[in-house]
This record gives sequence, structure tokens and C-alpha cells, in this order.
Amino acid sequence: MELHESRKSKRQALFVLLTVFTVLFLDQWLKFHIKTNFSLGQSKTIFNDWFELHFTENPGMAFGLELGGKWGKIILTSFRIIASVIIVYYIKNLIKEGAKTAMIILVSLILAGALGNIIDSLFYGQFFSASSHYQVASFMPNEGGYAPLFMGKVVDMLYFPLVDTFWPDWIPYFGGSRLQFFRPVFNIADAAISIGVFTIIAFRKKLFG
Repeated sequence: MELHESRKSKRQALFVLLTVFTVLFLDQWLKFHIKTNFSLGQSKTIFNDWFELHFTENPGMAFGLELGGKWGKIILTSFRIIASVIIVYYIKNLIKEGAKTAMIILVSLILAGALGNIIDSLFYGQFFSASSHYQVASFMPNEGGYAPLFMGKVVDMLYFPLVDTFWPDWIPYFGGSRLQFFRPVFNIADAAISIGVFTIIAFRKKLFG
């Protein structure tokens, strides 16, 4: 019995490493590609009219949300780091308690997403020159990066304009105005966090049961 549990624990730990590594690799590879090949605001259609790569940067939270000012940025990044440490310990306890592998993988997705955006915030200001609407950033520029440690901007690029139309004129207040869904631009790290959180909420009875 103990041998079986030991094998299960090792297998789950391997799933954690694979999940975190895969998400981080894909997230950082795509961010690096976008940062060094796209000017700020540049778009590229990937599939019909509903999936684009659209380069934008934000100093704050997921999906372009912000926590204002220098101290807001520092607080947000510090919170992410503390939360990541807590999640690591939580995953260790889940493995120790024999939790379901699906639950461990979902929490690992949340961890990987948090780490992905932490890397941007901590290091991108040091490693890249500034992006603009007229210039593509360079990696490790001779003149140094665009921001100090903790003050890097998060790179976003995934854009799904599934609906882009106008409200009918007969609808009060909104009539004639533009209707867009889904408007936020996000990245793979944001997607990993969202998938992990919402799947846990949706299937919490099975996962925790």
C-alpha cells in the first residue's frame, strides 16, 4: 500500500513539473516572439475574423486590468510571488494527502500562470527595450532595459473578437453603439489561471470529493 502511494505521489509530482514547465515554455516563447517581432498595437489575423495576435502591454493584472501607480505595481507583483509560494505548499499537501490527480494538475495550471506573469513583471523591464507603435523592442539592448526590477509590463497578445457588430437602434441607451465580445486581450498565463480556477469551481464536488 505504501509503495503504491509512493509511486502515485511521484507520478503526481511529475505531472506538476510537466504542467508548469509546459505552460511557462509556451507562455514565455510566445511573449518573446511578440515582444521582438511586433510593434505595440500591431495585429495579425490567425483564423478568419475571430482569432488575432494583437500586441498590447499592461502594468497590472490579468486581461488588461490595472492596479494603479508604482506602489500598486510593486504590491501586485509581491502578492503574486507570495501567492505562488502558498500554492507550491498547497500542491505539496495535496500530493501528501492523496488528492485526485486532476485537482493537482488544475492547481498547477494556476501556479504556472502566476509564475508566467511574475517573470514579465520582474524581468522584462530589465531584458527588453521599450515597445512603441513605431518600433519593435530588442532583447538585451546595450542601453539597458526600459524599466527597473519589479516594474516590467505584462505582454498580452491573444484576442478573440467573436462578435463585432452594433446594437440595434431600438435598444434603449445602447442602440447604435458598438458591441464587441470578447474584448480583453490576454496571454497563455492568464488562460492557464482562468482554466484552473473555473474548472475547480465547476467540478468542485467531484474534485474535492
